[in-house]
Amino acid sequence: MTSRSYPSDQQIWELAKSQGLDPFPVHCEAVPANVLYEFAAYLIPGRMSHWSYGKAYHAMKTRYDYGLNKLYEMVINADPAYAFLLDSNSNLENTFVRAHVMGHVDFFRNNVHFSPTQRDMLEVVSRHAERARQYEFDYGKPEVEALLDATLAIQEHVVPPTPTLKPRETARLTPRNDPEWNRLWQSETAARSYEVRPHDSGDRDVLRYIITHSDQLEDWQRDIVGMVRDEMLYFWPQMRTKIMNEGWASYWHLRLMRCLDLDDADVINYSRLHASVTAPISFQINPYAIGYAIFRDLAEREGDDAIFLVRSMNDDVSFIRNYLTESLVDDLHLYLYGAERDQIVVKTRRWQEVRNQLYVRS
Repeated sequence: MTSRSYPSDQQIWELAKSQGLDPFPVHCEAVPANVLYEFAAYLIPGRMSHWSYGKAYHAMKTRYDYGLNKLYEMVINADPAYAFLLDSNSNLENTFVRAHVMGHVDFFRNNVHFSPTQRDMLEVVSRHAERARQYEFDYGKPEVEALLDATLAIQEHVVPPTPTLKPRETARLTPRNDPEWNRLWQSETAARSYEVRPHDSGDRDVLRYIITHSDQLEDWQRDIVGMVRDEMLYFWPQMRTKIMNEGWASYWHLRLMRCLDLDDADVINYSRLHASVTAPISFQINPYAIGYAIFRDLAEREGDDAIFLVRSMNDDVSFIRNYLTESLVDDLHLYLYGAERDQIVVKTRRWQEVRNQLYVRS
């Protein structure tokens, strides 16, 4: 009896292209759990070291060791993209994960908020790490760590460049003789102007303001603040589109898996994997579940062109505000909760209030 063969990385990539996705080329590599969780703690391999990344690694790896959580993969926004898969995954699990990765990489390439990001960030962070090690040698590790402590505490106070929507991404997303499509198209494009504009005075970009105006920093300190800012600008779109990005990848891993010639046992097993990924989480938001439900609902109501348009033009705030409907809030059993007389109680299930709170938090 021969073992079952599963599609290769290239075959999954070609299947994604045939279904309308447009991902960068993707390199997949299976790695041990300790390597995968180290990469996940640092968010990107080769980054300059800091104690907070070790803390994140210990927390994630401990949950994995005790069977409380499992990270199946990590994908890097780059051209070409890199995906690191857990080497203990089964062949079916890694096929499922590769399909999920194709959704992420398509999103990285085509969502407007990723357009300003540096696609060579793997090389950039390696250069940052090398310079940081040299500063530790020159000025002492405690001095460098103290500066990183202070800078990382305010790293999210940056203003990313205004994104640009490339012609390639809008070629097929044009008005047509269809009132319902044109309503969607106009709502997505009317209020969005994506030409590059000069930055304002810099007051809202705290790191840039410090780099430009501080008279207390030495050159090496200014360089470290700049490196932290560069890396934060790279991660910012991922923070801004977490629900969309995971929802898009979850929607497409299911569609791509359904295109494969799998036996009944594999269909049941990947369905279980999908169900576990999109299952509700008590007292937390599951971005996979919410994003997947919205994209599935949009596809059923308005077709593939609609979801590709929405994928290209939105972030989590506009995505939830515009497309999280009353029926979806009911189906997902979403509600607002809070403390009342030392007890946790459901405050409201009214869908508008749930939606508004969700996009405020996004």
